[in-house]
Amino acid sequence: MVKVCPDALESFFVSVFEAEGFSGAQSREIADVLLTADLFGIESHGAQRLMYYHQNIASGSVSVGSELEILSETPVSALIDGHFGMGQCVSVFAMRLAIEKAKQSGVGLVSVRNSSHFGIAGYYTRMALQEGLAAFAMTNTGPIMVPTFGAQMMLGTNPIAFAMPADPYPLWFDASTTVVTLGKVELYSKLGRQMPNGWVIDAEGREMPDAARANSSILNGEPGGILPLGGAGELNSGHKGYGLALMVEALTGVLSGGLISPEMEGPHGDHTAHFFMAFDPAMFGEPAQIRARLSEYLCMLRESDKLPGQSRIYTPGEKAWSHMKLCEKAGIRIDDATWTEMNTIAQMLNVDMPAVMA
Repeated sequence: MVKVCPDALESFFVSVFEAEGFSGAQSREIADVLLTADLFGIESHGAQRLMYYHQNIASGSVSVGSELEILSETPVSALIDGHFGMGQCVSVFAMRLAIEKAKQSGVGLVSVRNSSHFGIAGYYTRMALQEGLAAFAMTNTGPIMVPTFGAQMMLGTNPIAFAMPADPYPLWFDASTTVVTLGKVELYSKLGRQMPNGWVIDAEGREMPDAARANSSILNGEPGGILPLGGAGELNSGHKGYGLALMVEALTGVLSGGLISPEMEGPHGDHTAHFFMAFDPAMFGEPAQIRARLSEYLCMLRESDKLPGQSRIYTPGEKAWSHMKLCEKAGIRIDDATWTEMNTIAQMLNVDMPAVMA
């Protein structure tokens, strides 16, 4: 495990993507999404994702020189074709457009097709927070989730993010509709750790705690897969995670006319669709009063009675903001396997590695 200064890591990300052929502005957009994931403690979607992106660029699944296209537009909506560009660049443009429409009309909805992996969904809702707006962001992904009572991967991780302004921390929620993301399975595999039961099953419905075996099985499209949020069957509400994932598919791949999860295979394995919504709380009342009301409620939650032995109740987003403050002072931790991958990429692209903190 090594520690790297956030600024040094961001500069490394920018250098990597410039060497991959992206413009300086595009590289900074991609780098900021990756850095935010690491700062927020979502290490499965930060530096750990570099090799995945490099492979997608090298294979042509992600088109470096493509330009997105607005196919249709109204005062409150837009449909974008990403033309298989880098998901972060496509999505930053899409959320900026949603924010612009929300400022003008109260709400902005943008649907995107033919994009690619866009990093953490919560990055884009955070963009709206910085403008005093509330927002949703979601994406479908290649198939890794088995439906309730199913043995074939038919849905993606399909995360849902929501954010709304509050003090001292915003309400910031970002979660997959699977029990765990594929990135977390990959991380456990890199670290040689056994996964908890209830994450992945095989074709017979048996638990698959071996992370390396599970990761290989999922990537090879073998029967079985990651369980929906809630777990197997209906007893612990796995059907609810399945339903939420299907909702995301409807709002992304279906609504945009893009690919749905089972269609993402072969050269289209990473061609995802997204949905963004920004809205102005002022449509419903005085923004300051709404913000104060939400802030008060979040404070009530944090200060409510705790179970024996527990000292804190967290509200969604609080841990991320706390982790960011810690990383800004103490650096970002990178596991040895990811550091090795970073070295490999640096050598291939002839860029300098970031310095390690003492």
